[in-house]
Amino acid sequence: MIDRGKRNVLGVLVDAIDYDGAADRVLAAARERRPLALTALAVHGVMTGVQDPAHGARLNSFDVVTPDGQPVRWALNLLHGEALADRVYGPDLTMRVLARCADEGLPVYLYGSTADTLGRLVSSLHSTLPALKIAGTEESKFRAIRSGEEVEIAGRIRESGARVVLVGLGCPRQEVFAHAMRPLLDVPLLAVGAAFDYHAGTLRRPPAWMQARGLEWLWRLGLEPRRLWRRYVILNPAYLARLTAQKTRLWPAHPPEPSTRPAPSVPA
Repeated sequence: MIDRGKRNVLGVLVDAIDYDGAADRVLAAARERRPLALTALAVHGVMTGVQDPAHGARLNSFDVVTPDGQPVRWALNLLHGEALADRVYGPDLTMRVLARCADEGLPVYLYGSTADTLGRLVSSLHSTLPALKIAGTEESKFRAIRSGEEVEIAGRIRESGARVVLVGLGCPRQEVFAHAMRPLLDVPLLAVGAAFDYHAGTLRRPPAWMQARGLEWLWRLGLEPRRLWRRYVILNPAYLARLTAQKTRLWPAHPPEPSTRPAPSVPA
């Protein structure tokens, strides 16, 4: 197990951690009924924090930030000599956490995506992990929540008896949501990106060879070119340029101070 703490990647504090270390952190919080916020960041997630200092401060308040993308793992190795052998990919971490929740009888709550995707996801999870207890599901409202609504959402999650909450709203909406909900809940929240779609079967996963070579972005771009071309064509070169600048000390990449205040407009 690896869990060596946080490292500065372009000013975003990413954990030098592996799957076992991340899953252990989540399960310990679930057993002890204490809050924890985890997100798995690829290049897009890191660059969102770089370009928006307020969001960077939000990310730096997360208890665990895993290197979801291979380029983020490479950055940890290049900048800090971590020698991590693998990334901690959100969809795979999701299944590891859910398998352990099933083994320990810890109910989970699924928040985000659409009613159709959630229905497919629940069916898939029941097939793969028959012992998993799903305490509740709630689809995304695709809007900012109204004043006081976050308390209502937290109340529904508490009443469900869930001990782990998975949040699938997409980056950066899911991180904004998890950051705002953390003070209201005594359970871990995991922002897991496309995990809902992958495990529901509504989004095809790239071949293993593309994942290993950090080419998942190319696969996603091929599937959704009109929606994602700006994300990858602009952000990927900017990421490499900033990484080079941090490595050569041309840019200090000072991390923003962690934020304890929720965003003024929390997405749901």
